[in-house]
Amino acid sequence: MSVAVQLAMSTEFFDAFVGLPVGVQKRVRQLISKFRANPTASGLNYETISGAPDSQMRSLRINKAYRAIVHRPPKGNTYMLLWADKHDAAYRWATRHQCRVNTETGAIQIYKPRWEIDQGVPGGSSPARKVSGPFASLRPRQLMRLGVPSAMTHDVRRWMSETELDENKSRLPLEAYESLFYYLAGDSYEALVRDREAPKDPIDPNDLTKALLRDDSRSRFVLIHDEVELEEMLDAPLEKWRVFLHPTQRKLVERDRNGPVRVLGGAGTGKTVVAIHRARWLARRNGRKKVLFVTFTRNLAIDIKNNLSQICTEHEMKRIEVRNLDSWVTGYLKSRKCDFEIQFRRDRHAWKQALANKPTDMKLPDEFYRVEWNQVIQDNGITTEDEYKKVSRIGRGTPLNRSGRIKVWRVFEEYRRQLSERGLKEIDGAYAAATELIRSEEADLGYSSVVVDEAQDIGQQAFRLIRQLAPEGKNDLFIAGDGHQAIYDRRVVLGRCGINIRGRSFKLKLNYRTTEQTRCWAERLLEGRDINDLDGGSDNNLGIRSLTQGPKPVLRTYGTREEQVKAIADYLKELQERGERLGNTCVLARTTKERNALGDLLCEEGLDVVVLGRGSDDESDKGVRLATMHRVKGLEFVRVVLASVNEGLVPLPFFMAKAPDEVRRAEEETRERALLYVAASRAKKELLVLSYGTPCPFLSERAKITGR
Repeated sequence: MSVAVQLAMSTEFFDAFVGLPVGVQKRVRQLISKFRANPTASGLNYETISGAPDSQMRSLRINKAYRAIVHRPPKGNTYMLLWADKHDAAYRWATRHQCRVNTETGAIQIYKPRWEIDQGVPGGSSPARKVSGPFASLRPRQLMRLGVPSAMTHDVRRWMSETELDENKSRLPLEAYESLFYYLAGDSYEALVRDREAPKDPIDPNDLTKALLRDDSRSRFVLIHDEVELEEMLDAPLEKWRVFLHPTQRKLVERDRNGPVRVLGGAGTGKTVVAIHRARWLARRNGRKKVLFVTFTRNLAIDIKNNLSQICTEHEMKRIEVRNLDSWVTGYLKSRKCDFEIQFRRDRHAWKQALANKPTDMKLPDEFYRVEWNQVIQDNGITTEDEYKKVSRIGRGTPLNRSGRIKVWRVFEEYRRQLSERGLKEIDGAYAAATELIRSEEADLGYSSVVVDEAQDIGQQAFRLIRQLAPEGKNDLFIAGDGHQAIYDRRVVLGRCGINIRGRSFKLKLNYRTTEQTRCWAERLLEGRDINDLDGGSDNNLGIRSLTQGPKPVLRTYGTREEQVKAIADYLKELQERGERLGNTCVLARTTKERNALGDLLCEEGLDVVVLGRGSDDESDKGVRLATMHRVKGLEFVRVVLASVNEGLVPLPFFMAKAPDEVRRAEEETRERALLYVAASRAKKELLVLSYGTPCPFLSERAKITGR
């Protein structure tokens, strides 16, 4: 008689599945379908595992050479697929791991209760070792409430340092490692337990069905509901972001909020993943109205729409509109038959005419007027001289008294007149016009919620418009961004745009993309800089931690561009010889001109090159990717080569030289550093930072290794 089986898969099983031969993967799919239909079916070879410390571990026969490891429920019919490998390796994995419900947190955990002696790994704790480390003051039950399995509390209380914690990281469930790390960093036990949101009711360690519903469990287990869902997951097992969310991420995705939410986090912490899942969650709950998902650039909008299509049903996709903000406002104003044309670049003739009105006695450079127009006039929606005389200019490096403002206003007044005569508005003016139209008409645009990604690239007028797009109230705005990645000349204070985030601001602290070594190198570029938190305060990346370790970034300097390219070509050819796909590597340059020069030389070396321009990347193209640093915003690669990081290219002298004062110069330098930070943080495993001639001054002298 067949038995209704509920089957869950762990993240470890996904990792193992990726490493199996294609033919074995096919057999795994067949095995899962057969097992779900009847776990006692003939041919499954459902067997106990001798020597396994976990008595619930069982093996299933994939074929003659391979076995899957499954966890049998103590009661009920909820089984869990944990691992798949060659016969001996699978059994070895089972003898080194346990799978249990933590009776304090209610989460299912997979962990290694002791070190593998045959591997000779140091760091195990002897029972006789004195309890005196930083965790010694925590009782076993307290450690369990932090996510430590009961079988490991004895060891943890004897660990002496962060180094020993890191040595034991592979043994622990992620939430335990994370809690212990932040405890060492100074977070209080009470705050960490509060963040874990442990259940108040008594926990039945044998009830796997209930345990699988907890956020910590859902961060590493997924229930299979039907064959279609199974096939979708196994077709792209590397894209685990589609299925698994960290508990912190899931709380942001699946909670009602009584107003706008701001989510900060460094590069690689999963802000976009959270925003994408949030959009789907909202689309499932918001009745007939749509969710509008906006970002700054067209390329990012394309990528986000593609990613949403991977997790959403066709019906859900129809309820999510993905746009870059400029295209949205252009379409809206066109639908309202507005009689002006939007200028995305400054009208040179009109600006020249306006500058002819500069006060000759003030000796202010042209750049001063450009920045004043952007940061003071446009950002604050100033339309009259009286408004300009009263507006705050805090943050501008060049002071202006009342009489000075009256004099320079003539420039802005003339520029506005020139635009009006030509029937033009700059994009910020278009945002303001759209905002006023929506407000005056009290228009219902059909959106229940707006999700904003890369918020640091969006300015004040744009956020005033965003505030009008959905009615104020529950789940209205969800805003994700990172001031460390602010590579455009935008500054925003959400509170000045009518967006109140008080009590609804969150920070993501786990980096899922880059290695710890790359993260540290990239973040040092912005060390000591004032980073905008999007609401008038400062942000920092203290407490952010990467989940993976890897090689330190390689820094090399060459004599000429040709020597640099020869080194890049040798590196790429070596990857090819190892069977690596070149499309997983991206070579980046600061400017389009330098990118093209590198591309020509790489082609001369006999390499296939794919230049990333507008539109999404076609993964079927085999060549190495080549792009500017701006273009790769929102993308990631296994390996990144930052090329030509030279003095004279990074930072670009043009932007630095035209800064009218020291404040503006510091802003320009921070933006150039942020661009390098963004580029470096695209690397998942390896980062090479190369230069020729004189290296960029941002690079640490101590880290340079002269290339040969």
